[in-house]
Amino acid sequence: MAITDRHPQRRTLRARALAAGAAITLLAPLAACGSDEGGVPVLNLYQFPVENMQTVIDTCNQEAAGRYKIVYQVLPRQADDQRVQMVRRLAAKDDSMDILGMDVTWTQEFASASWIKEWTGDDRAEIENGTLPGPMASGEYNGKLYAAPNNTNVQLLWYRKDLVPTPPKTWAEMIQMSQQLQAEGKTYQVLTMGAQYEGLVVLFNSLVASSGGHVVSDDGKTAVMDQGAVDALRTLKTFATSGVTSPSFSNAIEDDVRLAFQTGGGAFQLNWPYVYASMQSDAPDLAKNVAWARYPGIDAGTPSVTTIGGSNLAVSAYSKHPDLAFEAAKCLRGPASQKYLAINAGQPPSIESVYDDPEMAEAYPMKDTLLEELKTAAPRPRTPAYQNLSTVVAAELSPPDEIDPSRTAESLKKSIQAAIDSKGVLP
Repeated sequence: MAITDRHPQRRTLRARALAAGAAITLLAPLAACGSDEGGVPVLNLYQFPVENMQTVIDTCNQEAAGRYKIVYQVLPRQADDQRVQMVRRLAAKDDSMDILGMDVTWTQEFASASWIKEWTGDDRAEIENGTLPGPMASGEYNGKLYAAPNNTNVQLLWYRKDLVPTPPKTWAEMIQMSQQLQAEGKTYQVLTMGAQYEGLVVLFNSLVASSGGHVVSDDGKTAVMDQGAVDALRTLKTFATSGVTSPSFSNAIEDDVRLAFQTGGGAFQLNWPYVYASMQSDAPDLAKNVAWARYPGIDAGTPSVTTIGGSNLAVSAYSKHPDLAFEAAKCLRGPASQKYLAINAGQPPSIESVYDDPEMAEAYPMKDTLLEELKTAAPRPRTPAYQNLSTVVAAELSPPDEIDPSRTAESLKKSIQAAIDSKGVLP
């Protein structure tokens, strides 16, 4: 599939921000199209806003040659609002839904509720071919594939190379470097997300994974909070009380962190790759002195493990045209589509070979580090009750400077078990 790129340099901040994991204001209410349009089956794609997505859809429709027509039903920007709208429609068995653009954390919930169809046979084999393991795992539930990895993401360490010649490999080293810069009267802060929302859960999950810990059992049914999880709490507490964070750390979300760093407020930033394009366009002088490295780990001898983000494509259990929906989804997330959206919408690909394309070098100069992290990235706790779990974890960890590692671990274990045992699926 060839997609013509009329604007090869258009990598706007808005597009990058949407690719950071969860998107952020409600668009016009959806009005789903009917199941046919002039005798051609209509396949409704429900997905968050993606810049230049219509170009991909138009190309797939051309390739379909009249077998189907994909229609883009644009969901709200906020991830929670997206989920609410999907859950309500699926719970009502809305047969106007065909292809679902899902956050990577929804697979277990939607699959356990029998709202999405399993990918099997040749369809599954095609998705597995060349897809990175981390994204692949995000589409699985109980050993079956329910969602095809589309775009993916992990956070990187961004640092001022004019202040820090060699990037830190661990949190302890980063804190020490920051404190030394502070003592020298230089820009020193470590900027990252600490507000009571999913961003704080992602930070904690990366620390847990880097410590080799677990907060839930492998089957997702039991809260664990093992020693690795306690060590992660201790690291988060140390970071929050070390004097190296921004005063607004406990209220900071992705864009707060991006803006603070690119206006010269920090020596280090832990954030998604979309910040690169923003620095190039909004702070080019600063950008010359910014480099990237792997996310810091806990122990010097053990590489860090970061939390995987992104989105997947699933086929609704209530679609009137499931076979066509699978075919269309494969086109929408195929290599050509992923490459186009990587360059024009800031969405890192889930197919490894796309990173080797020469055109990726300009848009993703950090692609080697990104790919290195993606190969070892960790999912968030895999349970159908993830939304409930995320809410209680964010509440327990906020504000981070009040964490008491042992006490917080015990409290989290009880709260997480209660979240897992919840029977409700509607928010």
